[in-house]
Amino acid sequence: MLHEECGVMGAYDFDGGDVAVDLYHGLYTLQHRGQESCGIVTNDYVKLHTVKDKGLVNEVFNPHNLASLKGKIGVGHVLYGYTGEDNDGVQPIVSRYCKGSMTIAMNGMITNYDELRAKLEQRGAIFQSSAHAEMVMNLIAVARTKCGSAEQAVLDATKQLRGAYSIVVMSPKKLIAVRDPYGFKPLSMGKRGNSYFFASESSAFDVIKAQTLCDVKPGELIKIDENGVTRFEDNVGKVKPSLCVFEYVYFARPDSYLDGKSVYQARIDIGRELYAAHPVKADIVMGVPSSGLHFALGYAYASGIPYADGLVKNSYVGRTFIKGTDAVRREAVSIKLNAMRGAIEGKNVVLVDDSIVRGTTSANLVRMIKDGGAKSVHMRIASPPFIYSCPYGSDIPDRAQLAAVRMSIEQIRESIGADSLGYLPIEAFKKVGLCDRYCEACFTGNYPDADK
Repeated sequence: MLHEECGVMGAYDFDGGDVAVDLYHGLYTLQHRGQESCGIVTNDYVKLHTVKDKGLVNEVFNPHNLASLKGKIGVGHVLYGYTGEDNDGVQPIVSRYCKGSMTIAMNGMITNYDELRAKLEQRGAIFQSSAHAEMVMNLIAVARTKCGSAEQAVLDATKQLRGAYSIVVMSPKKLIAVRDPYGFKPLSMGKRGNSYFFASESSAFDVIKAQTLCDVKPGELIKIDENGVTRFEDNVGKVKPSLCVFEYVYFARPDSYLDGKSVYQARIDIGRELYAAHPVKADIVMGVPSSGLHFALGYAYASGIPYADGLVKNSYVGRTFIKGTDAVRREAVSIKLNAMRGAIEGKNVVLVDDSIVRGTTSANLVRMIKDGGAKSVHMRIASPPFIYSCPYGSDIPDRAQLAAVRMSIEQIRESIGADSLGYLPIEAFKKVGLCDRYCEACFTGNYPDADK
């Protein structure tokens, strides 16, 4: 089954220039959101041009195939977490139907996927993969046969969807972006000259020297075609926005802004609150690369304990949280990081990480640091305990596999070998401005769309 914590991008150049290189650089910036496959599809008004495959952005694309991607409109995608799906599920997904062509790139998880797919299959639809994006594309195609425009078809189709989605759709002459009414997944809009872009994170615009214009509002659809940019807000404000708070804790790059809020500043502030909740006397504060570093800085700023780089990261190993299997995840941890003995030997260490999911990674880290000569390791976690799974696309496993469900905090401390363990209190999110508009269901069990 495909998991859907991904990155999407779209581009439209009113001057008629090829958009493939911009999409490539944008996807490279979004690589942290998915490392299993990637793809770009462009449209030159005569035909579609496609390059997609399993692998990293710099493995799939090269100067030759990038040059083949002609067209002033395009969409791109990075995907994580393959568990055996074949290349038919690699996005963007392209289809041809009675109204022409349609290309879709999606980040999210449709919680009523099985129900909607069954209805489509009863009508004769044939699926090539289990990708949720393919099911959504079928819904849009059916809706398009009953209405007068691609954008109306997308709006009609999304009315049937439950769950989380940020979607970019390319029709023969239009680029359309839509975000679910809760805004679970991020989606931003940028501009450079006469070119417009959509991306999962604003940092993708920085690398192509584009200006961030706005976030796509929860429930909003934005259409770009030869007539300009048109916004549809009929579904905006229908429900309370609920951007995934774990975007700030882990998924997003620190140089991104999500719904107008700096990820970097949020992590610094969380680190400060983590110290306020769980102070300790120690010699140095260390962060687990990469997402734990800025929490550790915040902890160090608040505590006055010196910050130290005590772990060396192998840049050629991917993020362990988004690896497809536990076996691969454990192997990756062992070669991803190494303790720097010169920094930690004989020291009492505060080790700050973003989360504990199963507990395997944390145990390996504590052991590594103690083997490097640390006198003690005090683990501090920049999120509350995970006690619920996520139906919206984050790769949080079934409850039975979550450390905080299976064990008490003291038992977790013992299992990972730490001298002390402290989690961020859920109330701290409010203190740093991450409340009211955010989904915290993996920590609380309060699913925003539970009443739908």
